[in-house]
Amino acid sequence: MNAPVELCSYPELDDRIVIVRAGDEVDAMFVRTERFNVLIDTLGTPEQCRRALDLLEEKAAAHPLIVINSHMDWDHFWGNAAIAGRAPIIAHTAALDRLRDPAAQQLLKDKMNQESRFHNVELVAPDITFSGAMVFNGGDLTLELIHTPGHTPDHIAVWIPELRTCLAVDAVEYPIPEVWSRTAGDLRLIRSSLQRIRDLDARLVIPAHGQTSSPSTVKANLAYFEALADRVDGLSERQLADGRLSRSSGFRLEDFVAIPDGMPADTVTFYRNCHETNLGATVQAQIEKRKSA
Repeated sequence: MNAPVELCSYPELDDRIVIVRAGDEVDAMFVRTERFNVLIDTLGTPEQCRRALDLLEEKAAAHPLIVINSHMDWDHFWGNAAIAGRAPIIAHTAALDRLRDPAAQQLLKDKMNQESRFHNVELVAPDITFSGAMVFNGGDLTLELIHTPGHTPDHIAVWIPELRTCLAVDAVEYPIPEVWSRTAGDLRLIRSSLQRIRDLDARLVIPAHGQTSSPSTVKANLAYFEALADRVDGLSERQLADGRLSRSSGFRLEDFVAIPDGMPADTVTFYRNCHETNLGATVQAQIEKRKSA
């Protein structure tokens, strides 16, 4: 069953920005400007996206629609079929590489076998791609698309300078984000992207998971990765090679961040797996550091 879609907001969030929430699954974002409307992400199915568009119809005020795919994770773009032919879809160039990877089709097949709600999903590619950065001038608001790799190679965040608001999507996450792979390179990228978002000095930072708008989440994410690095720095080579390190006292998820009260068990398991990947990347970075010393 599709997660129910609703429109919501945060205290102090400008009313030109609307959070499009699909239950506990993911948040998309809608921005209304003088010249056009922008939908950042299309949720996990075409049905969810169509429901979102219905709810947003009054706020859209007949302005042209532009759609941004923040990255090619299933819960952020599998609703694209509801948009195809109605509005241009924009993403980073690296998104096309992910779509061409056979793993993208395999994940869809797996999801279809697991849940009937994915039977109407088709992988719709973006119409326009860019590298570096892209800026939209909406008249009253400017939307700057910033390449923020690390969580995924194609990830982009949206900065609205007039409101000092960053729509960070998955570059920032509560309680923790997840690095793309267990490599030192991707670890450097996610930390660099977090630092870039921190340096915006935003008044509000809105991720797609965690249901928060506090900029303190960025600092907490950076502190988490710094703590991982500090803890791993003191390990012996034998300990670095321990594949069960993430389950050892002092290296578990809860040894670095507080697990939110009431978080469902399957969600806790998800973040434990994220932590395991993050720890693996940190270990790899430490191994490479020692080799180069």
